[in-house]
Amino acid sequence: MDGGTIEDREIGAFERSVLETLAHPVLVFDGSGKVTYANAAGQASLGGWIVGLNFVDLFPEAPEPFARLADARGSHVVVCKAQSRFTMIFGAASSYGLAVSLFPCLEPTATLTIETDELTGLRKRQALSSALELALDGTAWQSVALHCLDLDRFKIVNDTLGHGIGDLLLKKVADRIRSVCRKDDCVARIGGDEFVVLQNNVGQPADAEKLAARLVDLVGRTYVLSGHTVNVSASVGVALSYPGAGARDLLRNGDLALLEAKRAGRSRYRTFEPGMDAALRDRRELETELRRALALKQFELHYQPFLDLGTDRVIGFEALIRWEHPTKGRISPIDFIPMAEETGLIVKIGEWVLNTACTTAMSWPDPISVAVNVSPVQFQSDGLIDAVTTALARSGLPPHRLEIEITEGALLDNTDSVLATLHALRDLGIQISMDDFGTGYSSLSYLQKFPFNKIKIDRSFVQAAEAGGDNEAILKAIAGLGVSLGMAITAEGVETAEQLDLIRSEHCTHVQGYLTGRPVPSSRVSDFLP
Repeated sequence: MDGGTIEDREIGAFERSVLETLAHPVLVFDGSGKVTYANAAGQASLGGWIVGLNFVDLFPEAPEPFARLADARGSHVVVCKAQSRFTMIFGAASSYGLAVSLFPCLEPTATLTIETDELTGLRKRQALSSALELALDGTAWQSVALHCLDLDRFKIVNDTLGHGIGDLLLKKVADRIRSVCRKDDCVARIGGDEFVVLQNNVGQPADAEKLAARLVDLVGRTYVLSGHTVNVSASVGVALSYPGAGARDLLRNGDLALLEAKRAGRSRYRTFEPGMDAALRDRRELETELRRALALKQFELHYQPFLDLGTDRVIGFEALIRWEHPTKGRISPIDFIPMAEETGLIVKIGEWVLNTACTTAMSWPDPISVAVNVSPVQFQSDGLIDAVTTALARSGLPPHRLEIEITEGALLDNTDSVLATLHALRDLGIQISMDDFGTGYSSLSYLQKFPFNKIKIDRSFVQAAEAGGDNEAILKAIAGLGVSLGMAITAEGVETAEQLDLIRSEHCTHVQGYLTGRPVPSSRVSDFLP
């Protein structure tokens, strides 16, 4: 028997031939709930000629009216017909109508419920997967886009304001996501702060990018929750359907694109590109190699001197990590430090750097000091104070000969906690400096919150100051600020005699750069000592 009577101009011959091969029933309803098409499996399962019947005629005991079910794309609902039980999955509406698939209900205790997230009212993971599979069954009908959305810095909200505020935030985020989606789209919450939008009937990639941009913008706007002002941002990964793609393919591609969005700086969207597969493999390989390097002690430290401009003598060295790979040669910190931070390996690597640097510095004459860079991830961990005190105790290095360098990035998240850690370190007698000063938008405000021993002027200001004009004025202002606050000023990246003369004229106290000394292994540190 041919399935249904709808004309070829409404559903094409090819689409009909595909639907007729399916083993499970597929129905198409119009907006009022009337059946406009049923494939052969649908007619056989539901009693023969059903085109023209209404939803309520077919399923009088359905738990919800057709209009409510049709509005919940991707929902599951158990229905009965002639002593048979089916799990009904509502798909996406198209120009042909609303497609519905039915599958035999294997569990006799199945409940008559729509699968929704209790907190937000959005679809859950299984409902999303079913809706996606159904949408991709009809790839001859339409294209779809999957938007994988993740909140940036959500954990900080839970940690600082409590899970009650975190739950309120998730509800508001869900409302905002729904507000920019169409009725035909399926919106799901699949994890703590992870959301997915299945965008149906995507005419062209620009349509998907437009929605992704709106999601990033709207979700990233300020929230006021129980008197608290809350700011989070959203990263979005977009995956477009293609011939032969399955639900797993799109979910995987969306996750890869989301990862790229986060790596690019968060608060943005990225659309999946084939090259992201290779990039993921490279990152996984780098992570494996990084773990092996830590276990096999493939890292070493080099030390770059910094000079006191008042005496022209070396007063300390900055410890800089190096990775000599047995087959790939030297791997730049620019390539592996972000991976170490992303995986949390930076905490263990940082502990090794602290112990090695302090032990090495004990072989230098007093009062030569050693400066160690500490990652923002280390400041967010609970073990930084213990790591520092352990390194000092094992090496015997006096605290005043250790300098901790912190970038502004460590202060952006959970500032109060970081400031408490800085005060604890300072109370131990350790010197604290702000690295790369001037490159962030809040550097001056942090100088008010914490009395740094030293600020290090970023090399970009030093190298541009030779040109004069605004750059030189900025260098002069930063140096003057340090002098007025009683802080030492180190100019980084000095490579020429002209730059050194300029630094001297601006009353900087210390200098560091290739002109005064390149990073060297510990065995060559003595070359710079009296």
